[in-house]
Amino acid sequence: MNPTIDLIMHRRSTRNYSPIPLTQEEKDTILKAAMRAPTAGAMMLYTIIEVEDQALKDKLAVTCDHQPFIARAPYVLLFLADYQRWMDLYAAASCEAKARQINITPRTPAEGDLVLALMDALIAAQTAALAAESLGIGSCYIGDIVENAEEHRAMFDLPRYTFPAALLCFGHPANTPDGPLVERFEPCFIVHTNKYQRFSAEQLNDMHIPFGRYSFEKGNFAGRAENVVQANYLRKFTAGFSVEMTRSVREMLRRWVGD
Repeated sequence: MNPTIDLIMHRRSTRNYSPIPLTQEEKDTILKAAMRAPTAGAMMLYTIIEVEDQALKDKLAVTCDHQPFIARAPYVLLFLADYQRWMDLYAAASCEAKARQINITPRTPAEGDLVLALMDALIAAQTAALAAESLGIGSCYIGDIVENAEEHRAMFDLPRYTFPAALLCFGHPANTPDGPLVERFEPCFIVHTNKYQRFSAEQLNDMHIPFGRYSFEKGNFAGRAENVVQANYLRKFTAGFSVEMTRSVREMLRRWVGD
């Protein structure tokens, strides 16, 4: 197995960090790697904010579903889907006036532009995570950055055509990870050929075997769940943070496309 594949196969999320700070060279390497990620039309439809202010990290540890390790992370990057930079560039270059002159109707960023920018931002984020891993620096994604839209907008002074895509925490692991890697589903449930495949209840019963039990096997679970699928539904899908995430994303979409 070559070193790159070995790195990918053994990466795990790191939430317990050594207090040793990243060097400037390490930070620069991670950022330069992120900026070499594939990008739609070479437009780089993302912005990366280095969150260095401890007060901001402390606040993120609360607003991102109460995760204290965020405040202890030596290096935190916020990846934004960003069309604002291009809209400012278009305005500075008088693009709308030129469009009208040649009978083209000007437009503003819409849903498709947002999805494209989110792709750019997330590809850059994962490239940063792998670059860090190659340096012996662990990382952890924080999806909860898409909650509390109004608060995060104010914290980072986000203009209209920006959208938080991912928060990434980085740091040297405090200890050598032990125990097995978190298992993944079998490829047959994830990789389809030529068209989407849906599964029968009998087939779906096998899907949670990587987590140590069949999907519908009865057991004792928190939240009155009778099996591991119900436990996921009650703890994740119907949880308060999921409801807030949907509200927050809806608010960000409303602002992006207009009322």
